[in-house]
Amino acid sequence: MADSPYASPAGSLPGQHALHTGRAVFTEAYALIPRGVMTDIVTSYLPHWTDTRAWVIARPMSGFSETFSQYVMEVMPGGGSDRPEPDHGAQGVLFVLEGQASLAIEGRTHLLKPGGYAYLPPGSAWSLRNTGTAPTRFHWIRKRYEAVDGIEAPSAFVANERDEPIIWMPDTDNRWGTTRFVDPADLRHDMHVNIVTLEPGASIPFEETHVMEHGLYVLEGKAVYRLNRDWVEVEAGDFMWLRAFCPQACYAGGPGRFRYLLYKDVNRHVKLGPQ
Repeated sequence: MADSPYASPAGSLPGQHALHTGRAVFTEAYALIPRGVMTDIVTSYLPHWTDTRAWVIARPMSGFSETFSQYVMEVMPGGGSDRPEPDHGAQGVLFVLEGQASLAIEGRTHLLKPGGYAYLPPGSAWSLRNTGTAPTRFHWIRKRYEAVDGIEAPSAFVANERDEPIIWMPDTDNRWGTTRFVDPADLRHDMHVNIVTLEPGASIPFEETHVMEHGLYVLEGKAVYRLNRDWVEVEAGDFMWLRAFCPQACYAGGPGRFRYLLYKDVNRHVKLGPQ
């Protein structure tokens, strides 16, 4: 849509004369799901959602990435759900790519447009409906909330990334920064979903290697991304899925900003053995 800068799946299928060779890969440390493979035939339909389909781009897998699932939802005009979340212990984040949606949380209604962000606590009563005249596409990231004795669960909130500042990393001349929707020191939250921005020519100049799992959906631009042992080209609409300790770095290729929606698990002790 003209009012949205963000990439979203186009659906459909390539022609029968197209070469099949592409960039999709699944390794022991990461997966790359390019935009071109998010076609009609890989969508799913979800219980209690009407006129809706979903690209499931991440799910917990033993021995890989285990903390979250991520969907790209496509809701047609008039579609949606009054019973969206089947897991009472799951929290969620919604991020709107295009279109608009009416989101009701505990009886209060919010209109979400591109850049709209909603945090949905575990056990919250919420519903969503496409009240526009065009399809609405948004990310839905889900994680089982890890409660901690003496720390209350977070409250729901709604924001838009266009109203939030970019917090630039030190010594980068305002070329690499993060839009944060939650204070990193707020221990009520056990996951963060942020937006990372790199200006053309900027880089993440070292191989980050850490315990947090990642889902990275490219909203805008292109870059060369270091994933474990490989340098891979990525562009708007691609998804990268990283297990814990997968080394990662980045060079932003330009000509415009490179931006991605980033999931990571945070602020909890490591589980020791089966729980």
